[in-house]
Amino acid sequence: MSYALELKALTKSFGKTEIIRGVDLAVNAGERIAVIGPNGAGKSTLFNLISGRLTPSSGEVLLNGERIDGKKPYEINRLGLARSFQITNIFPKLSVFENLRCGVLWSLGYRYTFLRFLSNLDDANERTEELVRQVGLERKRDVLAVNLTYAEQRALEIGVTIAGGASVILLDEPTAGMSKTETSHFIALIKEVTIGKTLLTVEHDMGVVFGLADKIAVVVYGEVIAFDTPAAVRANAKVQEAYLGSSVADAQAGH
Repeated sequence: MSYALELKALTKSFGKTEIIRGVDLAVNAGERIAVIGPNGAGKSTLFNLISGRLTPSSGEVLLNGERIDGKKPYEINRLGLARSFQITNIFPKLSVFENLRCGVLWSLGYRYTFLRFLSNLDDANERTEELVRQVGLERKRDVLAVNLTYAEQRALEIGVTIAGGASVILLDEPTAGMSKTETSHFIALIKEVTIGKTLLTVEHDMGVVFGLADKIAVVVYGEVIAFDTPAAVRANAKVQEAYLGSSVADAQAGH
């Protein structure tokens, strides 16, 4: 069976310090997975291994059945995996529309050339207009990214992340720094724009985790100690002891 994303005996060491210790994880196409764990558990390192920013010490990463460990990030992106970062990563001096169009161009087959006027690329412009609507930034279409609110910048980054048509999306703490109202809106946005896609997200807000994820992977000291449905993880005594504790009770009370 070919999974959308599969990690096999994945490890990563920095010198003598082992950060990721034999992670196995198999994600089906279309699943939404939340990766949780205490600070220093290895979550960001895991994302960096999957997206090619780091090379594993051993083990394998497979995207739709094809090994991608050792490939460069842009090569992995072109194979259908895209990610966002904890720190907003957009072009501040370009407009919302221009940011999104940058993400669209390569996926439509346009390469680096000075012989085309971007305004004449009807397919790219139509796809970009669709993305502007998807992320709810129609009223800010021509506003420079630097002048957007924080939540709007995060929405724009989500748009740039999905602009290339990737089938597997990695989001690193997408709701960090948002108010409860902004977070609620953002969960709905993520659900909408990832329909039909496979999603992995690192998230500390347990309300977001239980409201968004089909399954939860709990990482502690570089190992996945549980990978199951939110209900099963919520009831897992080992998980509660290792990480969740009162957060689970709080999340249960709110659902």
